[in-house]
Amino acid sequence: MAGLISGLELETVGPAVERVRAEIADAARRAGRDPGEVELLAAVKYVALEELGVLQDAGLTLLGENRAQELEAKAEAYPDFRWHFIGQLQSRKVKQILPYVELIHSVASDSALRQLEKHGTPETEILVEVNVAGDEGKAGIAPDALPAFLERAPVRVSGLMTMPPFAEDPEANRRHFAALRELAEAHDLTRLSMGTSQDFAVAVEEGATLVRVGARLYGA
Repeated sequence: MAGLISGLELETVGPAVERVRAEIADAARRAGRDPGEVELLAAVKYVALEELGVLQDAGLTLLGENRAQELEAKAEAYPDFRWHFIGQLQSRKVKQILPYVELIHSVASDSALRQLEKHGTPETEILVEVNVAGDEGKAGIAPDALPAFLERAPVRVSGLMTMPPFAEDPEANRRHFAALRELAEAHDLTRLSMGTSQDFAVAVEEGATLVRVGARLYGA
């Protein structure tokens, strides 16, 4: 696949991981939170399978993949990682990814709910993707559709996820992260997947429990 990151070295990735962890901890403390409440998820969509050992050596334990076929291949090759699915979820791929993941971040359609009802287990856990920014270019359900969507969910919903518009200034997304936190609190949901390489510190300040970081970890 074109654009894959290769040639990763522990001398580069290890310090990058430590810097990101330190920034997460600092952001949590600024918000009066315990840094242990926030998990670092390494987004590996653009990381070649043969490079994953470097991530393991760097101390990463939680990985997220965007594509079902790549998730299957990588999880089978590296079963010691914890795996999450973080890409746009196609209902026909639900059955394929369920055996490999502990959490799906991106459920946002009734067709996906139907597949989860058919193939899920009592252990299946999901996040609902909410388009809090109202961005036509992003996936996710509308905030006002969440109560009914939660009622239709056939498996455990433990939290919410959002992907706001790209912004050069991380502060531009603070209001979106705050809106997702408020929505989660209103429905007694505890997990919040929000924040990527450019804005994860702001997301942590606003309550993120999972941050999805890619490029910052790989020097890309």
